Amino acid sequence: MIEKKRRNKARTASLKYEAEYFRNGYTRIVGIDEAGRGPLAGPIMVGAVALPLQRRDLSGVLRGVRDSKQMTSAQRELLSEVIREVALSWGVGEASAEEISTLNLNGATRLAVSRALEDMQERSPDFEPDALFVDYMAWPPPMPIHQLSIVKGDQHSLSIAAASVLAKVTRDAWMVDVAAAEFPHYGFEKHKGYGTEEHIAALKQYGVTPLHRTNFAPIRDVIAGREPGSWYSVADDQ
Repeated sequence: MIEKKRRNKARTASLKYEAEYFRNGYTRIVGIDEAGRGPLAGPIMVGAVALPLQRRDLSGVLRGVRDSKQMTSAQRELLSEVIREVALSWGVGEASAEEISTLNLNGATRLAVSRALEDMQERSPDFEPDALFVDYMAWPPPMPIHQLSIVKGDQHSLSIAAASVLAKVTRDAWMVDVAAAEFPHYGFEKHKGYGTEEHIAALKQYGVTPLHRTNFAPIRDVIAGREPGSWYSVADDQ
C-alpha cells in the first residue's frame, strides 16, 4: 500500500516550492525548462509557464504533469493543451542549431530563455513575473528578477514540469514538421535528432545537414571524414 501511494504521488509534480513562495507574496512565478540539450541536430526549445497558484484544484487540473521525459508522447500532447488553457501566461523560445554551434550550448540556452520570456510578454503584455523557477541551472534573463534553482526541478516543481512539457511538445513537432520534411532520409520524426544508431548510420551515409550542431564531437568527426565517435542515445519517447 505504501509503494502504491508513492507511485501515485509521483504522477504529478509537486507544488511545494510554489506554495512556499506564494505564502511569501510571490504570485507570478514562471517555471522555466528546456528540451533538446542532448541531440546532435535541431534546435533547443525553452518553455516558460506561469500557473494560477491561487487555484486550489491546480494539481488536480494538471494531474499527470511531471518531468516530460517520464511521459508518453500522447500524454504530453494532451496535457500541453491543458497547460496552455490553465496558465496565467506561457511562452516558448528557440535557439537554432547554428546558434548552438556558434554560442555553445549554454549560450544558446540563455538566448532561448530570453526568447521564451519575450514570447510570454507578447502573449500577455500586462503580465510581469516576480520570480523564476529553473531546473538546476540558472539562466539570467535580461532583467533583474529573483530566481530559484531546483535540482531535478521538473520532478519537484509543477511550474517547471509544465514548462518542460511545452518545450518538449514544441520541439518534437518542429523535428517532425520541419526537420523530417526537409531531410526525410534521416529519420528525424523518430529520433528527434538524438544520437541513435539510426541517426549515426544516416550521418555516415548522407553526411551533415544545416540542422546538425557542428560543435558536437560526432558531427565534427563526420565533417572531418572520420568515423563518428560513440554518442548513442535513445529518443525521450522511445
